[in-house]
Amino acid sequence: MIPLKIVTIIGARPQIIKAAALSRAIRKYYSALISEIIVHTGQHYDENMSEVFFQELSIPKPDYNLGVGSAGHGVQTARMIEGIEKILINEKPDYIVLYGDTNSTLAGAVAASKIHIPIVHIEAGLRSFNKSMPEEINRILCDHCSTLLFAPTPTGYLNLMKEGFPENNQPPYTADNPKVFHCGDVMYDNSLHFAGLAAEQSDILRQYQLTEGNFILSTIHRDNNTDQPQRLNSIFRALLEIIRLSDKAIVLPLHPRTSKLLETNLENKVLSNVKCEPRLKLIPPVSFLDMIRLEQQAAMIITDSGGVQKEAFFFRKPCIILRSETEWKEIVDVGAATIVNADYEAIVASWRRFSSTPPTDFPSIFGDGEAARFICEQMLLNAHPEIGI
Repeated sequence: MIPLKIVTIIGARPQIIKAAALSRAIRKYYSALISEIIVHTGQHYDENMSEVFFQELSIPKPDYNLGVGSAGHGVQTARMIEGIEKILINEKPDYIVLYGDTNSTLAGAVAASKIHIPIVHIEAGLRSFNKSMPEEINRILCDHCSTLLFAPTPTGYLNLMKEGFPENNQPPYTADNPKVFHCGDVMYDNSLHFAGLAAEQSDILRQYQLTEGNFILSTIHRDNNTDQPQRLNSIFRALLEIIRLSDKAIVLPLHPRTSKLLETNLENKVLSNVKCEPRLKLIPPVSFLDMIRLEQQAAMIITDSGGVQKEAFFFRKPCIILRSETEWKEIVDVGAATIVNADYEAIVASWRRFSSTPPTDFPSIFGDGEAARFICEQMLLNAHPEIGI
């Protein structure tokens, strides 16, 4: 049998991490059956946000790098579509594999669908029900162009059923006859795989003089938080108040966008207090293993990142979500996380509640740690049903 050829599109840091799970499953179980070509769009081009992850997670180096870099949504996505289309025409893959909801995802979906390359969407069905978020538009459009859709949670699966995807259709599956699977989360695969490695190799706690439970981990990167001064000031005032009221530090790995906008969007007094507060540790972006180690050892997590919300749950940490909604509603439903938007009072009140009464219920929402292997099997079965995996 000629190996199944897939083109994997990555561009943002979370996609690089997610791709590690699939590449690892291919190497371990399907090296003779699946050939993977990796395309890096260059959407994240900072070394700490990209290159280090290939080294640390043992991901094969990209076969192509489009080097798109930062630009407005239209310009960035157009450049990606042009570059991806050329690669697909040259490589003629059986599938293009897309992750999540970034501009790289959207560009891959548009490029592939126009020339009839079947799309595999990993993290399908996620919905915030807020179309002012660019990510919401990207994920909806990608889902509705896809042939194989892999939903990480029951909610994601049900969202797609509500949008008209067929539940009991029969192969062969195509863009006009797509198949939706509930498969679990590849990031849970990764967290299980790398947790021990992070404990052995990460030096992040010693580097910043941290010990288990003596700090809160925070991340802030979404543009509706960083680009809107009122929201950014409210969040940072709340972080400063939590430090004042507690004996814990707050560790905040700074996304490049956030770092740039602190000087311009924070009020002078807030910015001065941020710079003068020794227990508010603003640090450079960290590697995946360092991030896992911080998540493992933090007392609590405050974030606007969808991925970090999940990882907080994986490591049984209470999570305060700095958004008005979440795609991962299950973690809110079981009481492990709470949505506070950028509301100062709600952030501080949620910190008080979780500090006094931390959540204890962390059910198995995200699968069994074998999502990537399941995805590989389904790609193979759809392309070559005769092999009978």
